[in-house]
Amino acid sequence: MSGWMSYFGGRKDPKSTTREAIVTLRQQLQMLEKKEEYLLKKIDEELKKAKANAISNKPAATAALRRKKQHETELERLGGTRLTLETQVNAIESANINATTMDAMKKGADALKVIHNGLTIDRVDATMDSIREQTELANEISDAISNPMNVGLETDEDELKAELAELEAEKLDEVLMGAERVPSHVPSGPELAVESRKKADQESEEERELRELQAQLAL
Repeated sequence: MSGWMSYFGGRKDPKSTTREAIVTLRQQLQMLEKKEEYLLKKIDEELKKAKANAISNKPAATAALRRKKQHETELERLGGTRLTLETQVNAIESANINATTMDAMKKGADALKVIHNGLTIDRVDATMDSIREQTELANEISDAISNPMNVGLETDEDELKAELAELEAEKLDEVLMGAERVPSHVPSGPELAVESRKKADQESEEERELRELQAQLAL
């Protein structure tokens, strides 16, 4: 009696209870399957007896058919019982999965509570605003460092155009003045050749003097 009360009234570990119930039910299912195999063999034997005595010994054949019918009735009952046990096993396994899933979800919820402890949407918004401000400041600083020559300077397009026009006028004046200084007499081909030889001889003389001076300094 005490064992009966301890089984139903005592507090046991849910996981252990679930495991024991599933094991017990599956063992019972195995026993029923063996019983069904036995009944199938008996049904086959009785059918063979009925066929063998169908003509020669009708009472024996009738008795065999009666036993066969009894075995078939018992087999049908076992099938119903087995279906009930299988349904119960599936229900227990599903309930166990649901329980473990809920336990995992509860642990996850507890972890989120710890993580979000003291964290409100206002604090999140304030933090995000601060991040945006600092990001904008960093971008401005980066732009200032990467373009130091352009900081505080504004380009006046009209002023640049006026300055460019002055440079063009000065360049044109230089070209015109240079054209006026060109001599009227232009040396012919032979004269240019003579001047080129004189210039080459002069450069050779200068190079020779330079080598001599370098030799003296080396001494």
